[in-house]
Amino acid sequence: MADKEAGGGDAGPRETAPTSAYSSPARSLGDTGITPLSPSHIVNDADTNVSEQQTFLVVVAIDFGTTSSGYAYSFTKEPECIHVMRRWEGGDPGVSNQKTPTTILLTPERKFHSFGYAARDFYHDLDPNEAKQWLYLEKFKMKLHTTGDLTMDTDLTAANGKKVKALEIFAYALQYFKEQALKELSDQAGSEFENSDVRWVITVPAIWKQPAKQFMRQAAYQAGLASPENAEQLIIALEPEAASIYCRKLRLHQMIELSSKAAVNGYSSGDTVGAGFAQGDKYVVVDSGGGTVDLTVHQIRLPEGHLKELYKATGGPYGSLGVDYEFEKLLCKIFGEDFIEQFKIKRPAAWVDLMIAFESRKRAAAPDRTNPLNITLPFSFIDYYKKFRGHSVEHALRKSNVDFVKWSSQGMLRMSPDAMNALFKPTIDSIIEHLRDLFQKPEVSTVKFLFLVGGFAEAPLLQQAVQAAFGDKCRIIIPQDVGLTILKGAVLFGLDPAVIKVRRSPLTYGVGVLNRYVEGKHPPEKLLVKDGTRWCTDVFDKFISADQSVALGELVKRSYTPAKPSQLVIVINIYSSECDDVSFITDPGVKKCGTLRLDLTGTSGTAVPARREIQTLMQFGDTEIKATAVDIATAKSVKVGIDFLNY
Repeated sequence: MADKEAGGGDAGPRETAPTSAYSSPARSLGDTGITPLSPSHIVNDADTNVSEQQTFLVVVAIDFGTTSSGYAYSFTKEPECIHVMRRWEGGDPGVSNQKTPTTILLTPERKFHSFGYAARDFYHDLDPNEAKQWLYLEKFKMKLHTTGDLTMDTDLTAANGKKVKALEIFAYALQYFKEQALKELSDQAGSEFENSDVRWVITVPAIWKQPAKQFMRQAAYQAGLASPENAEQLIIALEPEAASIYCRKLRLHQMIELSSKAAVNGYSSGDTVGAGFAQGDKYVVVDSGGGTVDLTVHQIRLPEGHLKELYKATGGPYGSLGVDYEFEKLLCKIFGEDFIEQFKIKRPAAWVDLMIAFESRKRAAAPDRTNPLNITLPFSFIDYYKKFRGHSVEHALRKSNVDFVKWSSQGMLRMSPDAMNALFKPTIDSIIEHLRDLFQKPEVSTVKFLFLVGGFAEAPLLQQAVQAAFGDKCRIIIPQDVGLTILKGAVLFGLDPAVIKVRRSPLTYGVGVLNRYVEGKHPPEKLLVKDGTRWCTDVFDKFISADQSVALGELVKRSYTPAKPSQLVIVINIYSSECDDVSFITDPGVKKCGTLRLDLTGTSGTAVPARREIQTLMQFGDTEIKATAVDIATAKSVKVGIDFLNY
């Protein structure tokens, strides 16, 4: 892997830096302030994991889902005992309510009112005219995945069409969970539980980009779970990783194997799957939730059972929301898009009711079902449709040519099982296709187990499709409490964040630097002559490549020097790309994705040498990218921030 050294010609081995690397007046797309002093090399410092000095009494994990959310906790004294939060008031028939819907209600003055079932029920009971003043939000987490240019100012739209800041909503939701958890812990302990006793873990999809993870961390700071000064108190966990940590601890009676539905290969039920795992076994975790499907490939390293990621996380927006979306398209086909749009705005609470009714029927869909599924239409739907169109809902169904949806005299839509299954098809097809691509990869071809987890994994249609497509390649296993797998795994991760030893970088990261200009090799338009020396501009100095293995605690070291001795802030642009062969920051597909900011105020005081060297250490092996920096002359640490949101 000979990559370009900052300032060298062709790089030889990483250790022998060409001397010119130490004298290039770097210009990173107009950043004249930075000179990279040292070439790239990655060191593995054994002492980087020692930063966990802080001791917490309890780990609380929040699974902030697209459709439903919850928390679980474990006291650090008894880590084998994971408590899932108390049951919620006001659950739905036919839906187990260990988690609560991710719905939030703000008063007309935009103050937090309620969350979950409580928010939904209160909103539902409001007078329709009053309801228009209140701000009701659901399924808003997907906005962080779908917004390409996420910032602290990104908006969400409430059911009444009003805009509200996403950061505020996420902070309110996290604050709600913080209060619920601290209250439950205090009740359990019989004394006031302080926030400082808690290590918080928040789960996010592994396919989320850095800005979305940073956004979640900012929201948690705003909610008072942790603070920038005490950042260690909050860990961002990746959902499929958490599921993976939980799955390898499963005992056989805690899971259902799709292929046989019976005890597995003669192990007794007290064995863990781990007993079925041999050194080096590979498995795929398919985490299918409300918004996204996330795929992770892990390998077990015994005896400690550490995990190594074999292929970068992949997936996409193929969660169960896709099924709701298909249902909405079907309603538009029958009743007209113009009507559905108006109905959502004019009768927002009734629309919520309709989707709740659909949700419980959606869970009754199964491959072998023969009798139709009835979905109750709210009275105001029937009433408003007549006013809007001048004829009845029944009339609309008759003339819509959608022959597998009928009208029943009790005021219900009767859907044939085939009609319901058709709503699942596009989403399930996307998941299967994505898995097919994954199984083509050489790292994945010898996978032994496939774990199906997440709320959508409860769907028999998805189970059957995965079994049909991959049952001959590997053993397909579903944990019994499939909807709580991530929550429980996130607690285990919070108790031991070092369990995942090797990850894969999803993107190529680097900065722009100047190199000595090489005739015939560098493009003429990149030539810059400065003080008689010829430089090539915009060279991409690579920190790490897409899909490269990175061990936990592995560091990428770079040194920078301020252009002027008086300069107190160095700002370095960070670029990313999905390809790994990048030569220049102007190459197609290379995007500026963040900044690295070195704040040198407070490090002087002693006589500053003419050439200051600021050594930066970046860590890519964790769930978030982190950086530290040291002023070499004074050995003082430099305040450093990596920002993927506000650059």
